[in-house]
Amino acid sequence: MVKKLLCATRFGIGAKIVQVEATFQRGLPTFTITGLAGNSIQEAKQRISGALANNNFESLNFKITINLSPSDMQKNGSHFDLPIALLIALQKQDIDLSNWFAFGELGLDGIIKDSHIIYSLLLEISQTYPNSNVLLPKEGENLYSNIPNLNIYYASNLLESIEVLKNPQNKAKQYDFSFKHIKVNDTKYYYDDNFKEDFYDIKGQVIAKRAALIAATGMHNIIFEGSPGCGKSMIAKRMRYILPPVSFEEMCECVKIEALNNKESIYSPNRPFRNPHQSSSKASILGSVLQNEARPGEISLSHNGILFFDELPNFNKSILESLREPLENNELSISRVSVKFTYPSSILFIGAMNPCPCGNLYSTTKECRCRDNDIKQYKNTISEPFRDRIDIFIKMEETHSNERISSKELFQQVLDAFIMQKNRFQTKPNGKLNDSEIDKFCILDNDNINFLNLATQRYGLSNRGRQKIIKLSRTIADLSKSVDIKKEHLLEALSYRAI
Repeated sequence: MVKKLLCATRFGIGAKIVQVEATFQRGLPTFTITGLAGNSIQEAKQRISGALANNNFESLNFKITINLSPSDMQKNGSHFDLPIALLIALQKQDIDLSNWFAFGELGLDGIIKDSHIIYSLLLEISQTYPNSNVLLPKEGENLYSNIPNLNIYYASNLLESIEVLKNPQNKAKQYDFSFKHIKVNDTKYYYDDNFKEDFYDIKGQVIAKRAALIAATGMHNIIFEGSPGCGKSMIAKRMRYILPPVSFEEMCECVKIEALNNKESIYSPNRPFRNPHQSSSKASILGSVLQNEARPGEISLSHNGILFFDELPNFNKSILESLREPLENNELSISRVSVKFTYPSSILFIGAMNPCPCGNLYSTTKECRCRDNDIKQYKNTISEPFRDRIDIFIKMEETHSNERISSKELFQQVLDAFIMQKNRFQTKPNGKLNDSEIDKFCILDNDNINFLNLATQRYGLSNRGRQKIIKLSRTIADLSKSVDIKKEHLLEALSYRAI
């Protein structure tokens, strides 16, 4: 007789369903696991034998064979402990387990432990196998309780899990978040109004703060250029707290990617903020592939949030050129000999740079020590194709103004514009719209089309640059609470474009 249970293994950033099969035959007691099981699964034999023995199960009186199907795919993970142990413990029970998923690592005393990889597997199962019955470790309840489309049951130890399978009546309920939220078109969007770093700390720089507001509202890529100490990094680090609210799906995506990177995964209404050093390797920025496992880099870890490159020209030029694809397509594909993975990368890119190697080119009090060739070489690190993917360029100068504005005031403007976007049933921020969505949501009248045509010819804008002007003007119109894009919105958008 063959007994079956379902589990899953990591494949890229997603999952592949694995059927765990067990057969029991008379003969010398042995315990064999087949099906390209990795070391972490082979070691499960000792953990499972100890857990069964310490819970009074006579497990090894038979020749036990466990097969992980499909057998031609490499499998890894300690979360296979629980389904294998349950098949052995219930070998004499007439219970149909073939429609159940089970995940969990076993301790020698039978305690079921959580594993960081389970969350990303569950999200995939909720999409490909909706309404499935899933048995999970009790200690992960706070994280798993909000996953939709699954009938989730929890157990703290092996004996409890067996009782759940025998009598699956108390299905876990989904919990709602306690975060502050707004509701638009029956969908909740969550946010945090605790501004740990406030724009109020920044004096002056009115134009730069206006540009930061526009970039945050529409998720537009932006570069700040200015002398050391003028506030470039201060503005960039505060932009995280005025970004638009997040949906449940966006929070799930962020937690899923964090789990892939072996980090503690928690739900948060704050969008990710990643700030890698210029000495970072290409693999750490772009991500890598190890066998069938995806290792997300800084680009994917900042998905739905901010990727900030301080001292932008000091980054390796090959890294900057590699950013062109994800900034354009909002995803990054990495190919190896036998596998290809695609990482999500819908990000707000922020760059900060000095105007010259010494940083004093724009200074009114310090003398620039750089030669013309040094300045040219410094700026040529950023190629024209890369510049063409940036929506906003801001030249920051030294200021002695005391004018201030708080993050709370800026976030309220972002919130109002966000509600306008959702009320026209727009699923993406303005900066991430594709060509067909631009035609739908960024409509220009004939006068504005003619004006934009003249600007395109005069300044030699590429088609990509033209589309970015339209998307940027849509965000400016949203901030002014205008339903239509007007000429003044196009003019302001043009003023932020590097010509």
